[in-house]
Amino acid sequence: MDINENHKQKKFFYGWVIVAVCLLIQAIPFGVASNLPPTFINYVVKAEGFSYASFSLMFTVGTIISAICSPFIGKLFTKVSAKTLYIIGSILVGVGFMAFSFAGNYLIAYYILAGVVQVGVAIVSSIGVPTLINAWFKVNKGTAMGIAFAGGGLGNIFLQMIAGRWLSDPAIGYKGAYIRFGAIALVVSLILSIFFVRMPKSKEELESNIPRKKKSNEDSTHHVSWGYTISEVTKIPQFWMIGISFIFVGFYVAGIALQFIAYLQNLEEAGILLIPSATIASMFGLFSIFGTILGGMLFDKFGLSKSYSFSGVLVVISCLCLIFLRDINSLGYLFSICFGISMFSYIMGPSYMTGALFGDREYSTILGIIQIFFAVGFAIGSPLFGMIIDNFGWTIGWTSTIIYSIIAYIGLVISCSMIIKINKENNVTETKRIS
Repeated sequence: MDINENHKQKKFFYGWVIVAVCLLIQAIPFGVASNLPPTFINYVVKAEGFSYASFSLMFTVGTIISAICSPFIGKLFTKVSAKTLYIIGSILVGVGFMAFSFAGNYLIAYYILAGVVQVGVAIVSSIGVPTLINAWFKVNKGTAMGIAFAGGGLGNIFLQMIAGRWLSDPAIGYKGAYIRFGAIALVVSLILSIFFVRMPKSKEELESNIPRKKKSNEDSTHHVSWGYTISEVTKIPQFWMIGISFIFVGFYVAGIALQFIAYLQNLEEAGILLIPSATIASMFGLFSIFGTILGGMLFDKFGLSKSYSFSGVLVVISCLCLIFLRDINSLGYLFSICFGISMFSYIMGPSYMTGALFGDREYSTILGIIQIFFAVGFAIGSPLFGMIIDNFGWTIGWTSTIIYSIIAYIGLVISCSMIIKINKENNVTETKRIS
């Protein structure tokens, strides 16, 4: 081995800096904009006289606006520098969140600002983070994404503790907390965006991420840049099958993720659940962090179909645990483990899947479209689950989530397997090279 080759192998891979940046983006600006708002609900509602339903509608409005804008944001990543977009997104998230403190008793202001903040989140997180990771990693992409997305759970642990102190302090209140958290998100995100965010400058810069044992015979395989266009993807029937599957993913996530704590609290208040609901919720949070990292490794090791199958089984077990929790309280622990780990399938699954199936050419735009399907399912799933609970009770509600999850994962496994087969038969990595 000559000196130049040895130097290339020892060269530091900047992609891991990008992973650290994305982890911090998920921990702070994403955490502030997406994890903290529910913590403010009681304080704002009591102070301004809103109903819970009318104020909570801001989350639906923000989700819908973000989903509609996601494909356009994805398109911008192919035309505008990532650094510029991240700076814009940072300003939207930070300034938008601070502006909540001036909304007063005007509901429409909260709705508008929720849309502004969530568009910023789409730029720096839901579209931005996968775009950066996909650009830098052709090897260990799932692991890198798993570490990056784990930042959301890690940051939430500390943000919630701080939020509890600030919101309960009369000298700060919800208005002061909005300003403080918005300022933190703005400063941290701008620093990361200005000084660290960038795309690879050349193919050679990616070489240092190839393991030595793969350099000799897999170099070209891992670093061929290829991809479908939007027009090509939308002509593939299995793409729409993926979209429909993610609508059902949104259905079950809206039911379980948003309602399981309320369900546990009801059982606890009735004296049926003897394990503190807070303990189960805390365990869930910890295993969701572990699951995100593990999920990335599973995608790298076993691929899409097997990883989605594994997640589907975990979701079904989680729902069964909730159904029989009244009789066997210890199933609460199993629920925390199973559902926490399964979260990788919708937190990072769309990001990994888009690159694996459809390549790099219009990665961000295709990802944005897939996220619309999930957003639609989530937006519809929340009131749908509420109606089921009101009319038929919790058991039927959890049974419905089992049905949704089975439909979702069967659809994902079948569609992913079929597209992988089509890609192999057509030698897509060669026929759709990006010059």
